[in-house]
Amino acid sequence: MKRKIFLDNASTTPLRKQVYNSLLKTLKIFGNPSSNHSLGVYNKYNIEYSRMKIANLLKISAEEIIFTSSGTEANNLILRNCVKTLKVQCIITSLLEHKSVLETVYDLYLQYDIIVKFVTFNRKGEIDLNHLRKLLKENPKITLVSLMYVNNEIGNILNIKKVSNICREFNTYFHSDTIQAIGHLNLNLKKLNIHFASASAHKFYGPYGIGFAYIKKNLSIKSFLTGGLQEKNRRAGTENIYGIIGMTEALELAYKHLPTEKNYIKNLKTYCIKKLQNNIPNLIFNGLSKNLNKSIYSILSIAFPKKYLLSLNLDLKGVIISQSSACIASEYSHVLKSLYQKTNRSIQHLTFLRISFGFFNKKKEIKKFLNLLLSCF
Repeated sequence: MKRKIFLDNASTTPLRKQVYNSLLKTLKIFGNPSSNHSLGVYNKYNIEYSRMKIANLLKISAEEIIFTSSGTEANNLILRNCVKTLKVQCIITSLLEHKSVLETVYDLYLQYDIIVKFVTFNRKGEIDLNHLRKLLKENPKITLVSLMYVNNEIGNILNIKKVSNICREFNTYFHSDTIQAIGHLNLNLKKLNIHFASASAHKFYGPYGIGFAYIKKNLSIKSFLTGGLQEKNRRAGTENIYGIIGMTEALELAYKHLPTEKNYIKNLKTYCIKKLQNNIPNLIFNGLSKNLNKSIYSILSIAFPKKYLLSLNLDLKGVIISQSSACIASEYSHVLKSLYQKTNRSIQHLTFLRISFGFFNKKKEIKKFLNLLLSCF
């Protein structure tokens, strides 16, 4: 099959070649890590060694990592434990969060009648930190703040240090969905001073079906899956040894090559911005995605006057691109709807594209994509 131009890296990334080759070797390994024979002990060692390597990369303790099947499960594990185990009575979040946060918060509201409050944001998707402070000040209950570090649709980067300082001031738990940040930014979770974070391997060129939750030590967390005592009784079920090893290698490689790959991808985004704004009339850059200092270097979200079936036509011409998050079934995501409610523009008259770059993208591919896109105008 002819190579396609893949510009949907925010939804998933391809495996690095080194990770692919490593996984092939890993598939020869067998033995249940919970078994007390030599094969089981060997695999248990592999899991704990991987946990230690990931912890070292993120500057945290190995005991603070719980392996999960995905970022979605990590968010569920954290949020549900905050309410059930840590007795959180109020969750403050935003309408810009991923569905795995918003739907879980809504489910917790229905089950436990917790208080849910939404912090406001401006038309560019910047969280109003004064409003966050106000919400915390007027709420005496045990509270969790849940705000994502990097928005998966518009690329906005949260001022996470300021948020963590506010949470510390009010003695509040802080969870950040870091799924679009880990592997793409040089994170020191200890310095960020957050209580909870989540990650998914297929966002940083690792395998599907594996992720992890960061849970600050000394916080009591229990498995919401009933079964065995795996992950120190915090996540039941036989561990995905292949995924864990593959994820660990992918994260190590991501950090090893981060400076050069970040610069390379940032240049692709800069080139794309320049060409788009010079050639498409009435172009809109959603959120802060045009701002190279306040958005992730790998995501660019744009809108322009309605072009029907544009993403399908681009797909037929060999360009893989999305309009918003892969977890959204409708044409307009909740994030875009929330942003455009703050403007007087009708969302129904616009076409949206989320261009998300990867280190394997070539500049000639970006040129070809832009030529195909501009031919539609």
